[in-house]
Amino acid sequence: MSKKKEREMPPPIRESAAGSADVGSAADVDAVMKKFDRESNTRVWEGTPKMIVKGLMIAFSVFCMYLTLFNRGQAEFRLCTFLGGIVIIGYLNFPIKKGDVKPNHLPWYDILIMIAGCIPFFYFAFNAEKIATTDYAIVTTDPMLLSFAVLGILAMVELCRRSVGLPILCVAGALIIYTLAPFGAHIRIGKALFDLFYTTNGVIGTPISACQKFIVMFIIFGAFLERTGISNFFISLANCAAGSSSGGPAKVAVISSALCGMVSGSSVGNTVTTGSVTIPMMKKTGYKGEFAGAVEAAASTGGQIMPPIMGAAAFIMAETTGIPYPQIVVLAILPAFLYFAGIFIAVHLEAKKLGLKGIPKNELPKFKELAPKLYLLLPLIILVVLVSTGTRSMAFSAAIAIIASIIVGIINIYVNKMFHFKDTSDNISFEKVLDAMEAGAKGTISVAAACSMAGIVAGCVTSTGLASTLLRTILSVSGGVAIVALFLTMLCCIVLGMGVPTTANYCIMAATCAPILMSDQIGIPMICAHFFVFYFGIVADITPPVALAAYAGSAIAKAPPMRTAFNATKLAIAAFVVPYIFALNPAMLFQFPAGTSTAMKVVQAVVIVITSLAGLFGVAAALNGHLYRPMNPLFRLAIAAGGLCMMIPGNLTDIIGVVVVVGIVIFQRMSAKNAQVA
Repeated sequence: MSKKKEREMPPPIRESAAGSADVGSAADVDAVMKKFDRESNTRVWEGTPKMIVKGLMIAFSVFCMYLTLFNRGQAEFRLCTFLGGIVIIGYLNFPIKKGDVKPNHLPWYDILIMIAGCIPFFYFAFNAEKIATTDYAIVTTDPMLLSFAVLGILAMVELCRRSVGLPILCVAGALIIYTLAPFGAHIRIGKALFDLFYTTNGVIGTPISACQKFIVMFIIFGAFLERTGISNFFISLANCAAGSSSGGPAKVAVISSALCGMVSGSSVGNTVTTGSVTIPMMKKTGYKGEFAGAVEAAASTGGQIMPPIMGAAAFIMAETTGIPYPQIVVLAILPAFLYFAGIFIAVHLEAKKLGLKGIPKNELPKFKELAPKLYLLLPLIILVVLVSTGTRSMAFSAAIAIIASIIVGIINIYVNKMFHFKDTSDNISFEKVLDAMEAGAKGTISVAAACSMAGIVAGCVTSTGLASTLLRTILSVSGGVAIVALFLTMLCCIVLGMGVPTTANYCIMAATCAPILMSDQIGIPMICAHFFVFYFGIVADITPPVALAAYAGSAIAKAPPMRTAFNATKLAIAAFVVPYIFALNPAMLFQFPAGTSTAMKVVQAVVIVITSLAGLFGVAAALNGHLYRPMNPLFRLAIAAGGLCMMIPGNLTDIIGVVVVVGIVIFQRMSAKNAQVA
């Protein structure tokens, strides 16, 4: 039997496309991320020390899986041993300052901080029952226990500074000062330390609990999926679906980033992963660099709101609200659809404005070429089925999905041989399994550090009664008007999110602003209030002046970072509008008045999606300034107003919006035809 001709599992982009576009190299991206992103500044280990550190990271991942799946012991034991491990691997990875990249260098003071920082957590873990049964007055005056609390908290604070940054520490520090100061709550220092370290209302609060129970498993799962080649497969699928349409590469970026982002849950990581493929394609097609980088950043940021995984904050939302995670995933479907539809509409209008074509069909992968690799989706499908049906717990479902991804990787080796695919980079190996475990541990450090600080923030708010003070302030400023309160909350989320990771941002806003929105005076339903702060915490990744995802995109596109960030904000306009829609019209989140019939629920949901899509089209057209032909400023203002009207709940506003938007579209089309005839 003659040997079959080698087949090429279509790479998501032809090498010529990448080579013909002026794009940044991996080194350029790394330089930009080291400048702006704390998580990118890690120690350099080589040789034997590298193997030792890697072994510790893998052991930590295995330990986390054991804690999540099999340990049913006391919560304090699980959470404190988890944080003790985080302190150890955290200081092994993050140096005291940026640029400290001397290979195999671990200063004596870092060793000292690491040891002094992990001991309090391990001591508390193994003496939790004894401390819990000891008289409260003794614990709050015991010098050793109070010293351990100080050391443990300070170790997490410093690790958070290294891996996350200063902004969240400023928030936590201000609240601690308010807690202790005479002009604030003036709580005794012994009681404050006890509450923040030895109870589940502080460092080991809800955020860390969710991190240890769910987030770690899904970070590890994402690392395994990346090593089975699913990212390239998603990009190839997107190419197959939309590559040949007008401005196809930008639409490919939107689709592939939505699919990849729900796996990675990281806006910056997703931008770098898929952007290295999609941004050169967009630039080759004719998009400007700042637009190409912005498309990828905006779409990648949406990965954190894309079901079924939705990033780490969604797990904490489930813990905070008491709503099962599968239900939160369902509620997130319509807002996520509108977010990506808004970006899709914007890139389509830009392509029409510039007269851009798609990728020639002969350069695109055919579905029949991709079909043999459809099994790559199995781990994700298994996870979705297990989560949606409640067959297993969230953590156990993730563990099964991890095992499935390893099996799929093994199958991949034989499929590549059977179909003679030249690209075997997605073959699984024992080394890749270890790499995934290491990546999972490393990805957990910054999330856990941020969650611990968020726990301190929530603890201070709870112990001082600050929430009621904030409620009175917001009500005083807003006058009890919902739209004003929502706007003020949006500003808080965006400002805080410019330096605070999504997870920590959500935790802080859920403890402070969400209860205000839920108050009787404002009247926003609980789930709508939590989704509102969740969304606006995420868009901070593309909102100037600190827009990490946009900066990553600009590094690949070789475009000005700030211009890329402003373009990303324009493209993601849906993220700034959709939260107001579901806050004022809960039907988008499937929240209906009691007694509403099933038929009416379906009708309301369909109507709100159609009017919202039409409204997003109007706003996107106004921002683009082109619809069949250039629009004058008056028409741009009018169509933007019409679009916003359709997104405001109410039949009258919908009718006004439809008349304005449809009228301008018809007028623009007729004008363009008349201009062609002339």
